[in-house]
Amino acid sequence: MRISRRTMLGLALVGAAHPLLRAAPAGSAAARSAIDSSTDDALAAIAADPACALASLSVLALGAGRPIYEAQFGLRSIAARLPANAATLYRIASVSKLMTTIGVMRLVERGQLDLDADVARYLGFSLRNPHFPARAITLRALLTHTSSLRDDGGYAWPLTTTLATGLNSDGIWASNAAAGDYFSYCNLGWGVIGTIMERVSGERFDRLMARLLLGPLGLAGGYYAPALAPAQIGNLATLYRQRAVDSERWDSSGGWIAQADDFHGVLPPAPAALDSYVPGTNATPFSPTGGLRISARDLGVVMQMLIGGGVHQGVRVLHRATVEAMFVRQWTFEPARQNGDTSDGLFQAWGLGNQQFIDGPGQRLIADASAGASAGAPFNGVGHLGDAYGLRSLFIVDRARASGFVVLIGGTASDPDAKQGAHSRLAAVEERVLDVLWQRSRHG
Repeated sequence: MRISRRTMLGLALVGAAHPLLRAAPAGSAAARSAIDSSTDDALAAIAADPACALASLSVLALGAGRPIYEAQFGLRSIAARLPANAATLYRIASVSKLMTTIGVMRLVERGQLDLDADVARYLGFSLRNPHFPARAITLRALLTHTSSLRDDGGYAWPLTTTLATGLNSDGIWASNAAAGDYFSYCNLGWGVIGTIMERVSGERFDRLMARLLLGPLGLAGGYYAPALAPAQIGNLATLYRQRAVDSERWDSSGGWIAQADDFHGVLPPAPAALDSYVPGTNATPFSPTGGLRISARDLGVVMQMLIGGGVHQGVRVLHRATVEAMFVRQWTFEPARQNGDTSDGLFQAWGLGNQQFIDGPGQRLIADASAGASAGAPFNGVGHLGDAYGLRSLFIVDRARASGFVVLIGGTASDPDAKQGAHSRLAAVEERVLDVLWQRSRHG
């Protein structure tokens, strides 16, 4: 296994070359292949491209079920000039939803949850769309964004507000679709899911996920920043946009403005209400929808577990049948029926808590996946994307190929969506990174 690490973005990004993130193992420089060096250079050039410079970039590629390339570029803290490294944690936004789903499926395996039961059974109060009161809301509907819940009324409330109270807000329910009938991406559903998980387990959501996923696989990080270890806070990536101080719009002529996790290595204080919080009343502050802080390397471990049918290095997290059930397609966009909001074509199919990327014109994650040893086979990617506070994240795996990619971008100097990719619905900068990692993975 060859692991490549480089943290140099160059003068174009931060004004001076960054030091190597840590001392390389003896002899590693001589052993590095030409393709590794070429990949380093290609990714460094993308990160420093003035058209959309990146605050930081952490990537990992798997091939044949094992890590074959890993690299970090840029600064986890621009103010302190601290480089990203292999252990740097990122708040991975909606990729967190896939990790939360793994926790859900562990509780399903134990018989504590039923995917097709009315969730009122778990919440302790009725959850029904008032426009369609006869239709029960199920975990399956929540996991597939077909619950008819909407984000227009908000999707996170303070610890002192119960979820039941928050769900009385205006804009919570669709008026034109009953549960199960229509796909509409919804963050609120994951606050409901996290609260259900707390209710059946009696544990606070972040602690529960540490027990169900992070602990068994030996992963660093967590969903709740005040509960992270001091060393983890010290190696947390601040998320940035480049913009004017008094504007929320990207502006590449402005400075790098911190958007989230700007803790300066100091553990943030927990709110006073945390001491009296009762698990199962409102899990939204623990952000089941997007708050997991984790490294690209550790996300690679999760990916290996999923490729391995629920097992990694002898530790079984899920039964193989459960992993298979997670990735059974639950919803596919049908143009004739207009059965979902595709977000300008980005969403085409969905499993349980995972996006499924349909290979076709304008939708190809990998432009030339039919080349090489698997000639004629498309890249059948599944996983999740994330976008919040300037961060962009990708967790994409082709389970049949036993290969996949993790991409964590800690901020951009311009709006990444202003330039779309050439062959996918990703932003051009995401597509460029993915293309480079694909070319590297073809060499094994």
